[in-house]
Amino acid sequence: MIHIGQLIRQELQNQGRTVAWLTRELNCSRSNVYKIFEKPTLDTAILLQVSRLLKVDFFRYYTDELSKHVPDSE
Repeated sequence: MIHIGQLIRQELQNQGRTVAWLTRELNCSRSNVYKIFEKPTLDTAILLQVSRLLKVDFFRYYTDELSKHVPDSE
């Protein structure tokens, strides 16, 4: 199962960005960013915003997961 919050936290670290940077960019509190990290799922609008900020298609994790479980239509 995908834990999108953990993936976001990992990507933030990989890019050398801080929680403070993400709070400024999202215009929210630090506690809200830490709540995002704890969530296995996120609202699509928030996920889109984070994807744009970090320049990572986090939706791809879901489409990759879906393709594993959907048989080819041949």
